[in-house]
Amino acid sequence: MHVASEDTAGHQALTCADAGRHGQRHRREAEVFVNRNVTLENIKCYGFDMDYTLAIYKSPEYESLGFELMRDRMVSVGYPHEMLRYTYDPSFPTRGLVIDTTYGNLLKVDTNGNILLCSHVVGIQEILLEDIHKYYPKKFIQRDDTDRFYILNTLFNLSETYLYTCLVDFFTRCTRYTKCVKTFHYYGDLFMSFRSMFHDVRDAMDFIHNSGTLKEQTIKNLEKYVIKDPKIPLLLTQIKEVAKVFLATNSDYNYTEVIMKYLLENNTNPGSSKKSWRSYFDLINVDTRKPLFFAEGTVLRQVDTDTGKLRIGTYTGGLQHGTVYSGGSSDIVCDLLDVKGKDILYVGDHIFGDILKSKKRQGWKTFLVVPELAKELQLWEEKKNIFEEMKRLDVFLAEYYKNLDSGNQDCPDINAIQTRIKVLTYRMDMSYGQMGSLLRSGSRQTLFASQLVRYADLYSSTCVNLLHYPFNYLFMAPPVLVRPFPSHVHENKIRQVNLGIFINNPRGHCSCGFFRCLMSQHLTLLHQTSQTILS
Repeated sequence: MHVASEDTAGHQALTCADAGRHGQRHRREAEVFVNRNVTLENIKCYGFDMDYTLAIYKSPEYESLGFELMRDRMVSVGYPHEMLRYTYDPSFPTRGLVIDTTYGNLLKVDTNGNILLCSHVVGIQEILLEDIHKYYPKKFIQRDDTDRFYILNTLFNLSETYLYTCLVDFFTRCTRYTKCVKTFHYYGDLFMSFRSMFHDVRDAMDFIHNSGTLKEQTIKNLEKYVIKDPKIPLLLTQIKEVAKVFLATNSDYNYTEVIMKYLLENNTNPGSSKKSWRSYFDLINVDTRKPLFFAEGTVLRQVDTDTGKLRIGTYTGGLQHGTVYSGGSSDIVCDLLDVKGKDILYVGDHIFGDILKSKKRQGWKTFLVVPELAKELQLWEEKKNIFEEMKRLDVFLAEYYKNLDSGNQDCPDINAIQTRIKVLTYRMDMSYGQMGSLLRSGSRQTLFASQLVRYADLYSSTCVNLLHYPFNYLFMAPPVLVRPFPSHVHENKIRQVNLGIFINNPRGHCSCGFFRCLMSQHLTLLHQTSQTILS
């Protein structure tokens, strides 16, 4: 077994075999990051989702396609033709945002519901702090109020997010409509609410998926919308040499057949024998209806691969290689493949439908694919100067309070430092786009980031990055310091950082959590103290 362990300097040490294999891998976007220990040697079965996992759709082309199809659908059911002038803007939406269907606001929140950013999309602009308090006096929302708040967690939601902002923007600006606090009135007899607009957008989203419109357009131009990664066949081939492999997708068989043929059958090296895409898997499940798949599931039926139609009756037999199944459940998968929950590493992109449910209900090991991670890492490197300045401000701020305790009556003036930190935080957030980073707002984790840390054992920008590690590898998460820090925190902070508890491997081989690594490299533990003081 190859193990990443911490040496006395605090960096991650590699065995000689690993050093030779991974010595040339310096790009951080090629790494796999760790929240909890995973021993690949103990994994007997790998499961894969298809959409945005094995099949990565090109951005922003695919989101633009979804946006245009939904926009056209909205117009066809009666929305104003002026909506056709809107085009998709990839710089605006990000995953993990929350729609407030009462006020029509887009919110970025943390795991507890504290508001990090708010936009009413009037000109697609952020709402000022004093205006946020008008809507949310405590800068807080009840996330479990699912009738009012809707979380946009999937990559498919990006086009939906932007279409909703365009609708709110249009009705806010259009002089034919009189705006009230929560509604619009047209000539006094047409009632429109933010909630009804939200449901109409949801219906349009369901329509382009359920009617097959989005899939039809995708199939017509696969090269435009689907990334053809030649490493996908290699990854599946190497995994199958050491473990069982299954595919579990919500897509129907006909669409799955086209996409997987494109990725696997037309992606082999010249001179190599052509393999059927189904031969890469021990078990194939389509129409899984996740997250229901991870609970009671649905009826398991066989698919006639010649016609794409389902065979009558419920399948109750054993595993038949080369057979495609429709429906079923995660329990059936375990029975057919003769594996237990802890033996499975499931790879998917949906934080709720793939990762959270497979972890909480089945105890599977989880690998979250986060395509946006490549951009996040790139910007962290490009904006080092901002982080360095924030770090210097943190040190300066800590010095103010270094020798103070509860007996001191002095109140240091830190207004200038606070203002500068806010400016730097804003500049950093805007580098990612109009709604900021997927993972952070300043030093605070977003809701998406907290869910990632809680439910994903491993995560990376693509599942292909598993090729950089041997399949008997031990991914190790670092120990986590207990908070709050002791009273002598200021004296020990630099020493704690130098111990390297949160420091990444200089070779680019990461066996510690992304957020903890970045906090040590860019914000340091000092920033956590300063944020506590500021709040």
